[in-house]
Amino acid sequence: MNSNVFLLGGFQTDFARNWAREKKHISAMIRETYEGSLECTKIRPADISAAFVGNFAAELYCMQGHLGAFFVELDPAFKGLPTCRYEAACASGGVAALSAMAHIQAGLYDCVAVVGVEQMKTVDSARGGDFLGTAAWYERESKGVEFPFPKLFGKLGDEYDKRYGLKAEHLARIAEINYANARRNPNAQTRDWYMSYDHACGTGQYNPAISGRIKVTDCSQVTDGAAIIYMASEKYAADYAHRCGISLDALPRVLGWGNTTAPIEFAVKVEDSKNDPYVLPWTRKAITDAMQRAGLDSCWQLSAIETHDCFTTSEYMAIDHFGLTEPGKSWQAVEQGIIALGGRLPINPSGGLIGCGHPVGATGVRQLLDAYKQTTGSAWDYQVPNARRVATLNLGGSATTNVVFIIGFNS
Repeated sequence: MNSNVFLLGGFQTDFARNWAREKKHISAMIRETYEGSLECTKIRPADISAAFVGNFAAELYCMQGHLGAFFVELDPAFKGLPTCRYEAACASGGVAALSAMAHIQAGLYDCVAVVGVEQMKTVDSARGGDFLGTAAWYERESKGVEFPFPKLFGKLGDEYDKRYGLKAEHLARIAEINYANARRNPNAQTRDWYMSYDHACGTGQYNPAISGRIKVTDCSQVTDGAAIIYMASEKYAADYAHRCGISLDALPRVLGWGNTTAPIEFAVKVEDSKNDPYVLPWTRKAITDAMQRAGLDSCWQLSAIETHDCFTTSEYMAIDHFGLTEPGKSWQAVEQGIIALGGRLPINPSGGLIGCGHPVGATGVRQLLDAYKQTTGSAWDYQVPNARRVATLNLGGSATTNVVFIIGFNS
């Protein structure tokens, strides 16, 4: 990379909360996240050069747009601050962070607050599912379809099954692992929920089918939540480290990144990949681009992965697309315990979207915050020992937007 971009920490709200039930506006989520981050990071408000907000659909869920302006409300020092809101469906947080990185590398800003926020518990599940359908091609894939995204990611599982075979018990094991990890995370939405492998395998009253192979236990949650991460230039990071009495070398940095956009319709993605060993080659390219930029030869040089498990099928895809197995053999990493906490390469030690929660616009930022926590040894009971490099994969739509970061240290 042309210049180093450092992560200075941040804050995440409790993803189990229902902010509408608390009668709180989406701006309250931004405020609480910001104020919590000051305590955690000791960032000085006057040092913040800009604020970028990732959000998918506040206009639908909350009848509120222009979210960047709410950051200015947080402190009198922010009047006149450059702000911007970014949208790329479920990858909104990821693209906000990409833009922050680019602005820092261009020398425009030294310290950028990247906020991800989504308030989703304002409507019933059917209406919310329709809102989420706008992340696909609404007229062609979502209009009049009940819960379109379980159907789309069910089709991802169908494509794996057609090409390579896919067993329901392997998806159930992915769900079990993410729920188990979430029990260790004090901010996870499902930390007090019941889950077992047998439950995930079963179908019926307590685990109904949503669409085809996708059952309730295969799905990420409807979540209210916000997260913030501070990204900084090397100059600011050095000053910050000196002020905090730590070494600059103790701060993780962006080692690599990847960003691709595939065709928006899922059927077109599948048709385009029919002669490719990878079901989603544009997702694979975002991963390999990030690995190449980070100077990594293989996934085994990573300590952990925080991936976009909006459904168990998307994590199943990520396993072989990251290179843990050959294409179509993700089940091997599941059966061998490689992806479990304590395994050779844990996936979603935080609990991921299934366990931790999925406030759509906040997910990419939350993933980066967890990468920061892992690489600074501050991830509570879900800490991966001696974590040095963590990859994040943030997907928008049916893997239409793909954002990958590798965070940590070169050695």
